Amino acid sequence: MTRKNTEQLHLGAFIVAGPGRPGGWRHPQSEDGWLTPDYYRRIAQTLEQGRFDLAFFPDILAVPNRFGGSHESQLRYGALGSLRLEPTQVLATMAAATNHLGLAATKSTSYYEPFDIARGFATLDHLSGGRAAWNIVTSFQDAEARNFSREQHIPREKRYDRADEFLEVTHKLWDSWADDALVADRAEPLFADPDKVNPILHKGEWFTVDGPLNVPRPPQGYPVLIQAGASDRGRDFAARWADVVFVTHYSLESAVAFAREMKARAAAHGRDPRHLKILPGITPLVGETQAIVEEKRKLLSGLIDPVAGLTTLSYHLDVDLSVYPLDEPLPHLKVPGVTGHYDEMREASDKAGLTLAEAGRMYANRYEGDFIGTPDIIADKMQEWFEAGACDGFMVMAAWQPGAFEEFVRLVVPELQRRKLFRTEYEGKTLRDHLGLPRPERGAWEGKSARLEAAE
Repeated sequence: MTRKNTEQLHLGAFIVAGPGRPGGWRHPQSEDGWLTPDYYRRIAQTLEQGRFDLAFFPDILAVPNRFGGSHESQLRYGALGSLRLEPTQVLATMAAATNHLGLAATKSTSYYEPFDIARGFATLDHLSGGRAAWNIVTSFQDAEARNFSREQHIPREKRYDRADEFLEVTHKLWDSWADDALVADRAEPLFADPDKVNPILHKGEWFTVDGPLNVPRPPQGYPVLIQAGASDRGRDFAARWADVVFVTHYSLESAVAFAREMKARAAAHGRDPRHLKILPGITPLVGETQAIVEEKRKLLSGLIDPVAGLTTLSYHLDVDLSVYPLDEPLPHLKVPGVTGHYDEMREASDKAGLTLAEAGRMYANRYEGDFIGTPDIIADKMQEWFEAGACDGFMVMAAWQPGAFEEFVRLVVPELQRRKLFRTEYEGKTLRDHLGLPRPERGAWEGKSARLEAAE
């Protein structure tokens, strides 16, 4: 993929509404305001100062117990599910503190209902002036299922069947109001034009929803949709529905291959591949000098216990890694959980000859893509990936919060701007404007559905 000289990359920030990475919360510059609104407002304002496209919150619906059948390792090491605030409420506090930053939250199609999701994100889009985004996940853990009155999770293929119908219903609900349906004519009186607000009367395999939605059509038409599925079905789901794909890679080669495949899949769905933005996750470790960087790396590594990484990896893979010897390599596995994370660690383990303990330490303290060094070194690598067609930008993750975001904005963003790779000012108002995505017309989603059915 050849890029024009005028093209610029996009930046998102991957923020944990909790302690973040195991070990990262122990960093002396980490702050523990996870339960306070000022903590998240400060991060939001830092990102907006750095002209980021969006802030992105992952989510989890359980304290995982996949490692050894116990919650103990998650809670002891402050791993990914030990504390996690509900993300849309965090975004509401960030929306009030910013004017431009996009606001993305994760919600599962396995455990929520389309009406609630459509209403919530339409509300956020209105209250933020068109900055809302939904990260669509299908979930995969039985621990989550048991928090929603189910013994087992929905099987993988069925999860995506439900997700496809879920997306059809949410789009129907967002389209149940015409863009000009809200009139608010006091003299007439005419609050909303009844001819422009219609029930959807959806009856499907998974959902029966009458509608209409009780919130007008979102300012962006549809909120920006993010997806991170790495399985074959997940990739096809993303190519059909998503505006942004979040992924992690160990190497430039795997990133280029993935981006080419996803752009081709989008084209096969009749979409403009330029409207599918690929944002791989990176965890930059930056310092003013290489000596400072190495000191930071040594400090962070010393804060990590291998089990802290293995308990998180067990959750992501949905495999109990406690049954395997720590001094032997990561086993070859059929992974029921997140395929992308396994592929990343499989590549890293094979290339470096890691034991399982070393893989656990690396996973807890990994620097996806190896973006480590002074600002010019990190900018060089970001430019290399961007110009090689590996991505349309990056989802920046923090080794510790909020300081690592502040360092990236202070040190790396000016270098990207100097190279004209990144904006110096926001030019639009909505998240779609930031990402260079068109506002979809009412009913635009139906073309995706028709093309999929024709292909099948």
